[in-house]
Parts: sequence; structure tokens; C-alpha cells
Amino acid sequence: MFTKEKNPSPIEKTPLGSATLISEGTTLKGDINCSNDLRIDGSVIGNVSCTAKIILGQAGYVEGNIESQQADIIGRVQGNVQVKELLQLRGQCNVLGNIVAAKLQVEPTATFNGQCQMGTVPANIVKMTEPDAAKSKAK
Repeated sequence: MFTKEKNPSPIEKTPLGSATLISEGTTLKGDINCSNDLRIDGSVIGNVSCTAKIILGQAGYVEGNIESQQADIIGRVQGNVQVKELLQLRGQCNVLGNIVAAKLQVEPTATFNGQCQMGTVPANIVKMTEPDAAKSKAK
């Protein structure tokens, strides 16, 4: 008649708005898919896909493509970055790759080398090859 409620499992105790942390000194090799916020202070060798916000800390490094709803990059990225809302390039960040974002905020100390496309409906970016670049310079 009077039953004591069972203790919920640790998974059930986790709040919905929690974030995943990859701490400094950690290296992950492989693709990451997550639905909560993700903070990377270590290294990721692989693609990172997140339906929430990605924060790449100052010591963070990603060698692969990043895809997310929002992103705040302070570390280094070697790959393309695609963000559906706001992408912030902060501090001494270094992005080597193409960017597709609805909105882009770049601090003066940030470094970005690649093509950038902004707007509400991002289209595919076509990387120019060496012969294509030579043809466009000749015209």
C-alpha cells in the first residue's frame, strides 16, 4: 500500500541542460555527435556535430569539420565550420577552413583563412582548385 519510490538512476538525475566537457590533456580520435552543449579544451581528431552550442576553449583543437547550432571558438580548428545561428571567433583563435554561418562575429585578434558564406540558408561552398584560381586571376 505504502511503497517507497525507488532511487532514480544517475542517468535520470542528469539535468537536460547539461554540457559535455573534453578537458585539456585529453585527445579523442573519431567523430563526435551530441545533443547537449559541448566544451572542448582538449584535442579532437575527427568531425564534431552538435545540435546545441560548441565552445572550443583556448587550449582546444579540432582537426575535422564542426557542425552546430551555435559556436564560440577560442582555440584552433583545421577544417570547415558550419553553424546554423551565431559563430563567434574570439581571442587568438585560428581557423583554417571554410565557414558557413547565419551570423558571424570576429574579434580583431582572431585569424581565419578560408572562404566565408553568411545568410539564413547556407549553400554549399565549392573549394577552388589551383587551375580555377589561375583562371580567375587571368580574367
